[in-house]
Amino acid sequence: MTRFFDLDEANDAVPEVRAILESLRDERAELIRLRDQVLLHRSPNDAPASAPTEANVGGGSRPGDPAETPDGGGAPTAPSPGSGPTEDPAANDPEVRILRLRMQGVIDRMQAGVARIDEIGVTLREIETGLIDFPALASGRQIWLCWRLGEGPIEFWHELGDGFGGRQALADLT
Repeated sequence: MTRFFDLDEANDAVPEVRAILESLRDERAELIRLRDQVLLHRSPNDAPASAPTEANVGGGSRPGDPAETPDGGGAPTAPSPGSGPTEDPAANDPEVRILRLRMQGVIDRMQAGVARIDEIGVTLREIETGLIDFPALASGRQIWLCWRLGEGPIEFWHELGDGFGGRQALADLT
């Protein structure tokens, strides 16, 4: 069931949400920095298909990854030398493995922050700008109270179907 905030409740939640959003923004920047460091460890001869992507640099198992098992269970198997073009030569580099572990730690912290925002009842729209919406009711219709990092108390709202571009001043709310 959706929790609806009145303006005072939403403003009371802003300090906690602000701290979480600032952490998420910083963690996102750290994750990008770590990903870029992993990319620097690629050899110039690596095929583009073996390049780490946003989806797989977080420590997930990939073909050729020593943590992957052929039958999906049991003990990990070592990759065979020259096991094909999808093998990432940097995967066995200890520095890359450490970077990937750090990336997973950042991802775990980010997931916890997003989960806390969700527990509060706020909708996270964008990490980079810290854009969030609080569900609210106005004259019996559902609206969003809109806020982002760098703003003071909540001063804007928009209809459900409108995004940030449809923000209006609270004084205009009818």
